[in-house]
Amino acid sequence: MPIPMQRAQRAPSQRSRVVVVALAAAFVVALGAAANPASTVAAGKKVVIVVGPAGSSTADYRSSARSYAAVARGYGASVIEIYSPNATWSRVRTAAQGANLFIYLGHGNGWPSPYGPFQRNTKDGLGLNATANNGNYNTKYYGEYYVANYINLARNAVVILNRLCYASGNSEWGSANPTKSTAMKRVDNYGAGFLRANARAVFAEAINSVGPTIRALFTSTRTMDAIFMISPSASGARDFRFSSVRTPGYRAHMDPPRASKYWRSLIGNLSMTAVTFRAG
Repeated sequence: MPIPMQRAQRAPSQRSRVVVVALAAAFVVALGAAANPASTVAAGKKVVIVVGPAGSSTADYRSSARSYAAVARGYGASVIEIYSPNATWSRVRTAAQGANLFIYLGHGNGWPSPYGPFQRNTKDGLGLNATANNGNYNTKYYGEYYVANYINLARNAVVILNRLCYASGNSEWGSANPTKSTAMKRVDNYGAGFLRANARAVFAEAINSVGPTIRALFTSTRTMDAIFMISPSASGARDFRFSSVRTPGYRAHMDPPRASKYWRSLIGNLSMTAVTFRAG
């Protein structure tokens, strides 16, 4: 009897130690989450950041992209980074599938532009490396047709276009400023392919950082429209909205800081909240 009793006593003791260790581990995890709650708000969300070939500006674009990646990872998101000289269509297309947030920095080839005629194969999409590991000047444009037909983003996805010409309504640097009508058409056209690829909002910032927008998407309860206008780069002096022609049912919001300076835009479901984006 003594031996069985001792065994019976040891067994609960071992189980108790396992329970104690498990509880202690759970406490540590809970304590860490409480100390840094931001690290879990984007858990399970996929962020894809692409930098296309932009000549001498490529290094600067990569630096901005890495800072955006750090912000997203800080909220717990899974981040894929694809940068020139290896940002080929095949890599980008594969990575973009199911992305909740897709961010692109690089050259823009929009419409209307001086380079007619309009066609969807090269206009209003992504400027990527024609071949891998061959420098930062070998650009090939994959336009609206490729984005709409070969990329399937996650439900309620958001796209951010940063440092592009045309996407926010702007012209190429050094070119004449567009008319309001031309700028509106550029925003409407540039958003069309991404909205057909399952995005519900397409932000475009031609000059400023999109870090504040990323933070708001992962922490705010505001609408896309409100997030657009609480950005530090927002002006509000001449902002206006219009209904999309290319994508009926959606609206665009443009926020030129000065006359003919169309550097900021948003198109899509302006009333979608950041909560809906995170739940998508």
